[in-house]
Amino acid sequence: MTLTNSSKGLSELIDTELRTPVSRGALAITNILKTRYGDAVLGILYYGSCFRSGIEKDGILDMFVVVDDYRNTYRKSTLAIANKLLPPNVFYCESDFEGDTLRTKYAVITLDQFTHRCSSECFHTFFWARFAQPTALTYVRDETVRSALVVSIERAFDTFITRVMPILPPNFDAQTLWRVGLSESYRTELRPETPEVSVNLTKSSAGRYRTLTAIALAERENIKTIASINCAEEFIAEIPEGQRWLARQAWRLRRPHGKLINLLRIIKAAFTFDGGVDYVLWKIERHSGIKVEATPLLRRHPLLACWPIVWRLYRAGAFR
Repeated sequence: MTLTNSSKGLSELIDTELRTPVSRGALAITNILKTRYGDAVLGILYYGSCFRSGIEKDGILDMFVVVDDYRNTYRKSTLAIANKLLPPNVFYCESDFEGDTLRTKYAVITLDQFTHRCSSECFHTFFWARFAQPTALTYVRDETVRSALVVSIERAFDTFITRVMPILPPNFDAQTLWRVGLSESYRTELRPETPEVSVNLTKSSAGRYRTLTAIALAERENIKTIASINCAEEFIAEIPEGQRWLARQAWRLRRPHGKLINLLRIIKAAFTFDGGVDYVLWKIERHSGIKVEATPLLRRHPLLACWPIVWRLYRAGAFR
């Protein structure tokens, strides 16, 4: 969905985007996840490349299952503890749908933790950079939950802009803000994306980013809007140099900090669900291009046997 109605407020436009119709395949996966976690499910969010492109057959659908409480979600207390200490828990499922196999990577998190991690109180980019991007809500329990998720995503959008603006030139447009911000966010994770990815992603949703950015910045006293150039508004941010310096240092710190958290989540995934080792090795190959065979020792004792693999990947430049 393209958001271009600037007469609406930011939360109203986000709510409209969350109501974007999704494919029958995405709805089928949603029903599987609802059945899997039952009454614990508050809402299911669909985001990522498959949602943006609408091409799901050869991709992997990205979903977030927002739940009320981990004790209601899992039968095993270890899963609940792991999810609470290092959210989210990430799982993988496959399902036959109309003659094709739909592959889904989904994460589980409580509404409280999701709301907190989309806000400016969260240092790492994992949540607020993801959910500042296009997202649909494929299931929601009620309007109270919908409102809470709209607020959370609005906070993610606001946090993204606040964190990125100080590392931009004083004069910038929406495309520059999102291109630089997404590129910096990718650098905080164990991802293979090149700078061109953020350029293409920004261009593909250019109208959306222009509209939402203009609305979000219109209410900020330190931002001035100047005449449009090629139909794109430009902004001037009055940010003290000291604040800009601190922001640059924070982004430098997010890179090792975020990659460490990613690594811990990958290790955790090897323990938190059946087939976790295979999922982790697939994820490593997808992100780094390095294929690792699952040995019997790795399957029996993944935490002990993984460190030679980690070192090999590090030497090969996988943790950029």
